[in-house]
Parts: sequence; structure tokens; C-alpha cells
Amino acid sequence: MEGRKKYSIIVPTYNERLNIAILVYLIFKHLPDVDFEIIVVDDGSPDGTQDVVKKLQEIYGEELILLRPRPKKLGLGTAYIHGLKYASGEFIVIMDADLSHHPKYLPKFIKKQIETGASIVTGTRYVTGGGVHGWNLMRKLTSRGANVLAHTLLWPGVSDLTGSFRLYRKSALEDIISRCVSKGYVFQMEMIVRARRREYHIEEVPISFVDRVYGSSKLGGSEIVEYLKGLVYLLFTT
Repeated sequence: MEGRKKYSIIVPTYNERLNIAILVYLIFKHLPDVDFEIIVVDDGSPDGTQDVVKKLQEIYGEELILLRPRPKKLGLGTAYIHGLKYASGEFIVIMDADLSHHPKYLPKFIKKQIETGASIVTGTRYVTGGGVHGWNLMRKLTSRGANVLAHTLLWPGVSDLTGSFRLYRKSALEDIISRCVSKGYVFQMEMIVRARRREYHIEEVPISFVDRVYGSSKLGGSEIVEYLKGLVYLLFTT
């Protein structure tokens, strides 16, 4: 079928004008021989993110850079569902726009999937070769603590539950996402727990997570409360 791609990279954005062009440049740089498209799901950013994406479309072509905006902020989970509607790839990559997920890892995700036949390849900060840069000690402890707590309660069988840098077989992603109910920060965790419960083959690739370069972090006290509520919900429903 004409226009179909092997990989669809879904990037949700909100006020990422300073990061999106660098991200797109790096994706093209690190995937020179890969058949892919980038789907930008922008939630009505007031900072001109969409204008930058339109410029990128002029450079790379509208068949490779798809801008699929929404009128306002509607949450991460629904952003992936929205992006999926336009994805032609057999495999879907989801990654953040703020450069915390470096595109240099994409070839490793793809290679791991090809070698193992996995339905999901997830980036992990918590194994040898992975790590976090730019976080203070408190943030690191909170993240590790959240992960340990989730492991103790949910037994997910993957080392990094809250990471959002993943490659999915499209059919697996559609199946899992249709079962998820949480929004925001807990969404990534629910995805991987439900995938494990449904016995999808999951592999991991070590990544270094770099705290956002431009703009402000979206993780605060309310997210931690949401996380704990989400843990309890998943404990009783999966």
C-alpha cells in the first residue's frame, strides 16, 4: 500500500517549540536507512510549536512529518490514541518531545525487536548502562521509590515502569491502549502492567534519561498523588 511506513513515531507536544526541531533533526540523523514517519500530536500549544512543525514539514515533507493537533490539553493517553489513528507503521514508537529521550537509542530499540520478535521494547533507566541525568537527589529517590513500590505491589517483570520511551507492535499497542483507563503520569505504568498481564513479549534497552533541556518539568506533587492512586487502582484491577 502506497504511503505505508514501517515505523510511526508518535510525539505528543505541549509548548515544545524550542525542542521539536532538534528532536526531529536527531531522529533523521540516527535513522538514516529506516522507513519511518513522525506524528506530532500537539495539544494547542500557545508558544508556536505548530508553526515550527509546519516549517519542518516544508523541509522533510508532509508525508514524513504529520501534524495532527488537538484543540487543547487532553492528556497523554488520549494523545497516543489520537496519533495511532493516523499511524501507518507496523510498529509504533512513543517518545517525549523534550529531548529527555535521545533518538540515538532508536536503532537499539529496532535492533532488539528484530532480534527477539518482541511485541514491546521499553527503555529502562534502572539497569546497567541506563541512568538519569539532571535530576536532583530528591527527584531520583522519588522515581526509584515509586518504581520499587510498583514492583512490590504489581510484579510487572520490567525494571522501569514509568518510562515513556517505547516501541510497540501496532496491534499490541491498540489492544493494550483500549484497556487502559488512567490518564497522565500513571498511564505509562498501566500500559506495561496490562501488557505483562496479557503475556506480551517485552524486552528492555538501557537508556540514559536526560531531564528536559528547555521549558519546565511537568512532574509535581499532584503527579505523585496521582501515581499512588494509580498504583492502588492497578493493584485491584489487573
